[in-house]
Amino acid sequence: MTNIGFIGAGKMASAIIKGLNKDKFSVHISGRNIEETQKTAQALGVNAAPSHADLIQASDIIVLAVKPYVAVDILTEHKTEKPIVSIAAGITLADLSAMTTDTQPIVRIMPNINATIQKSTTGIVRNAYVSDDVFNTVKAIFESVGSVHELAEKDFGTFTALAGSSPAYIYMFIDAMSRAGVLHGMPKDVSTKIVAETILASAEMILKSDENPWTLVDNVSSPGGTTVAGVVSLEKNNFVATVIDAITATIEKNNTMNK
Repeated sequence: MTNIGFIGAGKMASAIIKGLNKDKFSVHISGRNIEETQKTAQALGVNAAPSHADLIQASDIIVLAVKPYVAVDILTEHKTEKPIVSIAAGITLADLSAMTTDTQPIVRIMPNINATIQKSTTGIVRNAYVSDDVFNTVKAIFESVGSVHELAEKDFGTFTALAGSSPAYIYMFIDAMSRAGVLHGMPKDVSTKIVAETILASAEMILKSDENPWTLVDNVSSPGGTTVAGVVSLEKNNFVATVIDAITATIEKNNTMNK
C-alpha cells in the first residue's frame, strides 16, 4: 500500500482524498492547526500527522495542497528526496527544483474546482527525475476525481484558462441563458436547471461524437429556423471573438503572475 501525504487539507485536498481508494492508498494529512487537522482527518477517515515533518517521514509521496506562498515556506524548511506533487498555482517545475534538491522528483498538477464533485479536469507534468511507477501512481490519485491530461509545461497557462478558470465563464453563460428564460416568463430555478441539463448533455454529445462542435451547430440549425436565427445573432454580437478574448486575457494574466 502506498502512503500518500497531503500537506494542507482544504477543499481541494479533501475532494481528492474523498475520491481515493483507501484499499490502495494510506492517506496522511498535516496542517497548521493539529486540532483542526485531527477533525478533518476523522471526517475523511484518514491519518492526522502531528507535523509536516512527521507527515513527510510517514509518506511515500508528498502532495503540496497549499497556497503558493505557503508551499515556498514548506519546501524551504523541510528537505526530502521523496517525490513531491505540487498543486500550488503558478509555481513551475524549475521554481520547485530551486527550492529542493538537484535530483528531486517533482510532479506539477493543476486540478479544477470540479474535483469537489469528482469531475475534475486535471493537467499534469513531471520532471526528469520522476519514475514511471511514481508518475502512474500520481495519475491514479487524480484519476480518482476525474480525468488527467499529460501536458507540456509551456501549456499550463492555456490549460489554466481552458479548465481552471473556464467554469466561471460557463456559470456566467448558464446564468445569462436562464435570465433570458426569466425575461420570457419562466421561473429562475426552473430555467437554470433546464439550461444546466442541456449544457451537460451537449458536452457529452461532443465527447461521444466524431464531429467537431461547429458541425453539431449545423446539425441543430434547420434552414430558416429558430436556432439559426439565434446563431446569427450571437455572431453579430461577436460571441466567438468575445470568448476567445476572455481566454486570452486569462492566459496573459497567468503569464504576468508567473514572472
